[in-house]
Amino acid sequence: MEDAKKIINTGLRGVTVASTRISHVDGEAGKLIYRGYPIFDLSDQTNYEEIVHLLLYESLPDEQQLNALNERLAANRAIPESLLAALKTQPDNALPMDILQAAIPMLAGNDPNAAELTIENAQRIAESLVAKIATIAAAWHRIRNHREPVAPDPALNHAANFLYMMTGEKSEDNTARFFDVCLVLHAEHSFNASTFSARQVASTRAHMYAAVAGAIGSLSGELHGGANTRVMQMLKKINSVDAIDDYVKHILETGGKLMGLGHAVYKTGDPRARILAPMSKKLGELTGNTKWYDMSVTLEEKGKKAFKEKKGIDIYPNVDFYSASLYHYMGIPADLFTPVFAISRIAGWTAHVIEEQFGGADAKPVLYRPSSDYIGEYCGPAECDFVPMEDR
Repeated sequence: MEDAKKIINTGLRGVTVASTRISHVDGEAGKLIYRGYPIFDLSDQTNYEEIVHLLLYESLPDEQQLNALNERLAANRAIPESLLAALKTQPDNALPMDILQAAIPMLAGNDPNAAELTIENAQRIAESLVAKIATIAAAWHRIRNHREPVAPDPALNHAANFLYMMTGEKSEDNTARFFDVCLVLHAEHSFNASTFSARQVASTRAHMYAAVAGAIGSLSGELHGGANTRVMQMLKKINSVDAIDDYVKHILETGGKLMGLGHAVYKTGDPRARILAPMSKKLGELTGNTKWYDMSVTLEEKGKKAFKEKKGIDIYPNVDFYSASLYHYMGIPADLFTPVFAISRIAGWTAHVIEEQFGGADAKPVLYRPSSDYIGEYCGPAECDFVPMEDR
């Protein structure tokens, strides 16, 4: 029974359940690799559309391939009128992630070939979802604020289009480029909870839409998505560099968490945080308000020092820590931070669905079916005697 308890409580951490060629997270070395390419090179030298091609088609595109992909994404960004009409029936306070998850089956309903399980069809659906999920998130933000959705602009890339559809105004070049980098950084991260959810659904030979809806549901939980939202809430609660010492002390004394510091996998620092921090600084300077960046830097320094002194452990900022202030500077509401995660990660989710179902020699032969240890014996070692209703 002791061994069973150890297995039950792992949450599959450290348990290898499949092989993948899509990405590698090296927690000890602080590295993130997409199909062989380090994230530092990709974030510096590519855009999100190139990453979509890399993840879905296993190679960085040449100019002709990228142009063709851009044309297909532009052609797929508009969402069905029936979906827009359905969004307008929802209460204004509906959670954006619930709206996003509910919208995916509606897209399936508008796709007569949704259930065709071929790699070509899966890639077609993947591109369509990449294009449309950003439109859905932006449209819902405007609808809940009693404004008409903004149609996508075919002249804008994916990142700039989302910001435009959300605000109705075209963003400055730095803002659009920085958001594009954010999409690159969040596009893929191996077998995290939402990706595993997508692959588990896909392993049943369900279609792409069902797998993505499952992934969004997984991401909506506070233990997976939403950390950068809570980082921004924490910064606003502290509200001043001068109040950071007292806040850190309170967290240590009460056993709380400094949101955005620490990671389940990275032991020497999240490489994505090192890319996001200078962008937050730059946008703070451009907006004339470095308060949130300054607070983040000070909180990182004081938090790391305090945890080392009091607990003897090293903590480092993760991807959520500086993305919070960065998204805030971009004018993205905090409750859209997790949908933005989905807008990016849709590329990784769909790549994993394709690998799960069409991975060739590396494909798993059967669906996921983990075992469990039954410990619910209510009648001791023997089975319970059934009691008729009249005698209960």
